[in-house]
Amino acid sequence: MKNLLLVECGPRFEHSISRAAAALVVEHLRRREPGMRILRRDLACVPPSFVDEAFTQAMYIPPDRQSASERAALAQSEILIGELEATDVLVIATPMHNFTVPAVLKAWIDQVLRIGRTFRSTPQGKQGLLADRPVYVVISSGGWIAGERARQPDFLTPYLAALLATLGIRTIGFLYLEAMHGEADLPLRAEAHARAWLDANLPLPAEAAVQCFVR
Repeated sequence: MKNLLLVECGPRFEHSISRAAAALVVEHLRRREPGMRILRRDLACVPPSFVDEAFTQAMYIPPDRQSASERAALAQSEILIGELEATDVLVIATPMHNFTVPAVLKAWIDQVLRIGRTFRSTPQGKQGLLADRPVYVVISSGGWIAGERARQPDFLTPYLAALLATLGIRTIGFLYLEAMHGEADLPLRAEAHARAWLDANLPLPAEAAVQCFVR
């Protein structure tokens, strides 16, 4: 039985376009894998802690030498990393905030991207310690951010691709929901676009190059 981790970031909850589209992704994946177990991590509802001094000191100490306080400083990180390690499929639903990821998603990243735990530093660069798995990233944005219609920068996509690759994860598909504001038919338009994307791109090709984003 496979496990799916759904990481949600949208602060608009039931009005969130990224959450609604991610629910369609999960629905499609469950049809392909009946019995798939879903773990939901709602970062907007329960934001991860920001990395602090105790965390940064504890993460460089080998586990067998950590004190009780040092283990406590890394406890939330261990829970979030454990959720990621236990999953076969990852779905991230996020709006674009000021050209990049929301603060709550950045806090989650800082908790799971940890030297000596999820990646190691080598002379050739950072090397991920997690196994590859399919990742579906649903991005909603108020403007156009891809292709010829783009009118604003997109720092979110390359950033997420780079950090996931640092973890060891390279099979990534990006579903863009662009210019998501204003119109009365917006939910229906977003749903139609998401369903068309899913029909065309599920399942993702194995070990898809992170440069080859599907939109």
